[in-house]
Amino acid sequence: MSSDLSAESARVPGIQSVDRAASILELLGRTGSAGVSEVALELDVHKSTAFRLLGALEARGLVEQGVNRGKYQLGIGVLRLANAVYHRLSVVAQARPSLERLADAQGETVNLAVQRSGWAVNLDQAMGPSPLTSYDWIGNLTPLHATASGKVFLAALGAEERTALLGPEPLTRFTEATLTDRDRLDAELARVAAAGVASTYGELEDGLNAAAVPVRDHLGSVVASISVAGPAFRFDPADEQVVADLRRAGAAVSERLGHDPSS
Repeated sequence: MSSDLSAESARVPGIQSVDRAASILELLGRTGSAGVSEVALELDVHKSTAFRLLGALEARGLVEQGVNRGKYQLGIGVLRLANAVYHRLSVVAQARPSLERLADAQGETVNLAVQRSGWAVNLDQAMGPSPLTSYDWIGNLTPLHATASGKVFLAALGAEERTALLGPEPLTRFTEATLTDRDRLDAELARVAAAGVASTYGELEDGLNAAAVPVRDHLGSVVASISVAGPAFRFDPADEQVVADLRRAGAAVSERLGHDPSS
């Protein structure tokens, strides 16, 4: 019994050091930089202890000193660790629970899409309980200018990038409602960028409406979109509950991918 207690006591200093090191990283992540005195005050330890901890983290590349050598900031080692975690995350895996909840809440078809080579590519889909839902979109390439997901991707681009992506040719008209005029499309995309929600009313298929929101990664970049689609007679993309549910789903998946909305 006594030997077990001794072993546990021996482990405590190590645990305490790990906890303090984690607190330093959190401090630097929150403030951008801090000196030895600030770290010591944060941890409630002597400056010599703070200095030793910072030295150990610096040796691992997890912190580094700034130009004036008086302040410490997060080092490149943290970025390597973050990237290792991020690249293990699958957008589909992280989004799946939110897709299912959204499909249940709205009773319609929900899709997760990414932008590839000028198309919105649907990677995953959750079907609502309604017996009348749209068909399987997984793997389908859909045009950017005529879909809610596509508008999300276009709205995230600068004018030059958008022009290059859409190309010089006239935009294809799929229905009478399809936006093919570049100026009208640009105005629509400006509204999408401001509101954070895109919508289509029968622009790809007659009688099919959709709404979509962006999914952002740890850098704040739009990496995917989540959309809800349904027949026009019962699905209104402007419905407040639709927009609220979509925003909630987009925020949840973005958070799973490391996005901080306050940054």
